[in-house]
Amino acid sequence: MSTWNPDQDIELTDSEDDTEIKKDFNGREAILFVVDANLQTERLMEALKIIRAAFISGMLVNDKDLMGLIFSNTKNSPPPHEVQCLENIVVPANCAVFLPMRQLTKPIVEHFLEFMGTADESFATDYGVAEPDGRGSFSYMIRLCIELLEKCGKKLNNAMIVYMTDVEEPHPPSSMEFQAALQKANDLEGKEFEFQVIPMHDDFDYEPFYKEFITLSRAIDIDSFRVPDAQLQRVILEDRKLRQDFLRRCLGHFTLSLGPNLKISAQFYNYFQRRSYPHKVHIMRRDNSVVRKKRLIMVRKEDGETQEITHEYQIKTTGGWYECKVGNETLRVTTEQLNRVRNLHPPGMMLLGFKHRSALPDNLYSKPCSFMYPDDQSIVGSKRLFCALWQRCLQREKIAICLFMPKRKSVPRYVALVPVEASQPDDKNYRSLLSGDGFKIVYLPEAKDIRHIDMCDWNNIENTASEENVELFQKVIKKLTVDYQPNLINDPNLEVLQSNLLALALNIETDADNLSQLPDPAVQNKRIEKFIPDYNEMFGAETEPAKKRAAKSDADGASAPKVAKIDDDQIKSYDIVEQLIKDKRLNSCTVAQLRYILDEHFGDKPATKATKAVLIERIMTLSIE
Repeated sequence: MSTWNPDQDIELTDSEDDTEIKKDFNGREAILFVVDANLQTERLMEALKIIRAAFISGMLVNDKDLMGLIFSNTKNSPPPHEVQCLENIVVPANCAVFLPMRQLTKPIVEHFLEFMGTADESFATDYGVAEPDGRGSFSYMIRLCIELLEKCGKKLNNAMIVYMTDVEEPHPPSSMEFQAALQKANDLEGKEFEFQVIPMHDDFDYEPFYKEFITLSRAIDIDSFRVPDAQLQRVILEDRKLRQDFLRRCLGHFTLSLGPNLKISAQFYNYFQRRSYPHKVHIMRRDNSVVRKKRLIMVRKEDGETQEITHEYQIKTTGGWYECKVGNETLRVTTEQLNRVRNLHPPGMMLLGFKHRSALPDNLYSKPCSFMYPDDQSIVGSKRLFCALWQRCLQREKIAICLFMPKRKSVPRYVALVPVEASQPDDKNYRSLLSGDGFKIVYLPEAKDIRHIDMCDWNNIENTASEENVELFQKVIKKLTVDYQPNLINDPNLEVLQSNLLALALNIETDADNLSQLPDPAVQNKRIEKFIPDYNEMFGAETEPAKKRAAKSDADGASAPKVAKIDDDQIKSYDIVEQLIKDKRLNSCTVAQLRYILDEHFGDKPATKATKAVLIERIMTLSIE
């Protein structure tokens, strides 16, 4: 992945020899799972459950990605379900290919689920463990992985080998196999295949072998290696909804203009992968065929006297026009002229100036933020200049105010570029999937944010609230605000849809309680409990609406008379009576209550034989007067 490093790219030079050009990212993502046969039965089943979750979530998110599964350090090598897939591949000893690199389909996932059902009993007999010490050739296993990825028949842009084991040292340090395994790391670096070790226990030691092997495969300094969190790696691996390749979330490329004849090339992304819902289709009722719609523009000429169509023909979309009448004249605007007006400004970003970081509020409710990242795709040297600007803004605590037009025919927006640093490596939560440092694009509001609302009279257009009331609710919102973590907050509608698809296709039942893991209401109530006295003092205590009472039946089974929906104590207050009149809810009162309202609040005593409708009309008339 072409990226920039603040420690290396901060020096501005005239040399362009060491500049990395962004490569093509139009291929597919591939994950090859390698399971060590030395795992105990409990850890082996845990590894298979992680792969099962990765298969299912991968099939739901993007079935075009390739996934495979092989077992290493095995005694036997039974053939896979597709025997013909290994015609051009040499399988070494102590390795078994269960699934070559394939797109996930229903038969493949069902085949793996059938294997999981009997794996705890049949794995020892079908595959076994390599003799005598359970150690097969690690270098041969890596060679098999490279061969499977190279001969998958698809173009790959992000290939990953995931080795799931609990053995910290595949070979003794003084053996020839140990050196041969380290030499295979250079082959991985040349092929641009990423190698990851997923420990099946938390206290895994990388020092004996895997620290050196991973740094060699990634061509990085050994001192820069940081021990990852094993539990976090297992959780991220089984959920393919979280894309590790953030370049797939690229929303577009643009040019940032810093001044006269000074521009850099950049791109912007979403902070999280958007969920893709199924496309809506129209089905024919008779034969269940898909109805395809086509837009046609027809021009008809009508006779002014008979109103009959004398001429009709079809035109293309680009040949259409818009007509509008200005006085007695008719103006015709063609599509080309309209597009010319829409494209007055090319897409890009223009720097307007700098402000201090304190001038930007912590929370803006205008639009979700984006992430800005440099690239040398169109302008060589953009990464170096971008890094210098980023580091300067960090040192001086400045933000850049820019005018941003993300794409053609879009509305320009004022944005603030806030410099952000990469998350700490010891963060136990889901860190941002955007690796490295950069600018956060904060979209500034275009108009006044109206928040002065009188909560006691909220259903009024001319409502206002004092500054103290607004500040109180700003504090409440700040307490209820939570950081977005994809592992905690999911889309409930999409989760229900996916659970129904799994139940229909694979007969897998999903626990409905885990579909939407929203914040606990009890915790939220505890956060804002200290603001409740101030709320009651400013807005008054809330009155609960009267609950509906169930109708009682007598001994013969006949229904008893309806009980009044409005209590007698409520109609003693004129404010409640006025609200009933405004909401037109006087029908909820009984005849006796209506007589009480007329006598108590209006000083009027109606006739004894007056009906309920007459009483309501009398109250409405007196209230208007």
